[in-house]
Amino acid sequence: MKKTKRKIFETSMKLFSEKGYDATSIEEITAVTGVAKGTLYYHFSSKEEIFNFLVEEGMKLLKISIEIKTSKCETTIDKLKAIVLIQLKGIKKYENILTIVMSQVWGNEPRNVLCKEKVIEYINVIQKIIEEGFEKGDIKQCNSEALACELFSLTCSTLIYRRKTEEFDIDKLYQEYEKNLLNKLKA
Repeated sequence: MKKTKRKIFETSMKLFSEKGYDATSIEEITAVTGVAKGTLYYHFSSKEEIFNFLVEEGMKLLKISIEIKTSKCETTIDKLKAIVLIQLKGIKKYENILTIVMSQVWGNEPRNVLCKEKVIEYINVIQKIIEEGFEKGDIKQCNSEALACELFSLTCSTLIYRRKTEEFDIDKLYQEYEKNLLNKLKA
């Protein structure tokens, strides 16, 4: 990504996350970024296009992270543990993207639909891993769709937890999730 486009991307992500999509204007993005409107429009045709790019790129990064990490795991439990750890680390690394996506998941506007689609694609990756675990006999049979949603919901609840507390220790949270959820899935 070119330097100017990256700057627009990062500034927009921060503003959308802090203020919300509707409260952020193109003028504000250009002012904070320090680029002219024409430069912004050279890279993105509209605020909606910036938003779509943020969501698509952000969720793609998370999916790729899962695919890379889980490909190195032997058992389904290890894969699910890797997913939880990726999500926890993702809160720190991609907090703004996740905040944007989760704030826009509800509703029927095009950006809401896009966010829902990207979250569902992400959950489907998790669901596929769970179903493979059933076939291998690695994990207990259950509703794979519900479990995949539950694992994704750790991201949502961790976002809330992160805003509620000053202490955000990924290792401690991971140990809690492992003890309270993941270890109970073993067949």
